[in-house]
Amino acid sequence: MSPAQRQEPLEGQESVWDYPRPPRVEPTNKPIRVVFNGITIADTIRAIRVLETSHPPTYYIPQADIRMEYLTGTPRSTYCEYKGTASYWSLNVNGRLSENFAWSYHQPNAAYEVIKDHLAIYPSKVDACYVNDELVKAQAGDFYGGWITADIIGPFKGGAGTLGW
Repeated sequence: MSPAQRQEPLEGQESVWDYPRPPRVEPTNKPIRVVFNGITIADTIRAIRVLETSHPPTYYIPQADIRMEYLTGTPRSTYCEYKGTASYWSLNVNGRLSENFAWSYHQPNAAYEVIKDHLAIYPSKVDACYVNDELVKAQAGDFYGGWITADIIGPFKGGAGTLGW
């Protein structure tokens, strides 16, 4: 991807090509809500956004604002060169299962300590995610679990043919 392919943001928009690498973390007070099988699983105004070049924001939600009684840990883990080792969670609401729908960092690297005790949720693995009551579109490929809203423009990494960006 060359900077020439970057879309120019309109007023009030952010381009994912202006996000840094390594990723930046920042709090947001925008209302964040996640729904699965008719139940609001998460509802917060205390999320943390992780912003990384070419990816829509990933929202980390405090466990205190998640209905943790519906979640169970899974054996899956992955490693991020910046944040550390991630653990995964599955969701079961009244018999409907979404496996590895979220991840968290129990011991994140020092620069990302603020996301400890927070979970990031793949929008494609639940029925709906909202930012400011706007329905989120999932980042293609679930590569980073990014949340696409009208105020975020790409092009976005994650879809077919974008791995080498």
